[in-house]
Amino acid sequence: MNDYEKQLEELKAGEIQEIEVTRENFFLFREAWIKREDRKYFVGEAHLNGGVTYRYDPTVL
Repeated sequence: MNDYEKQLEELKAGEIQEIEVTRENFFLFREAWIKREDRKYFVGEAHLNGGVTYRYDPTVL
């Protein structure tokens, strides 16, 4: 399990509140995220310079 897979599990479990992903690491994060059945619940907020903050929201339709 890579670091982002672990972080996504921790985020879902409520062990952490958010994941910060830099522009340089986005494709590493995407590899872990795209494999997940529940990926629609990971909501990203884009920032200037390409960074994204992801949070888990199970209420997303």
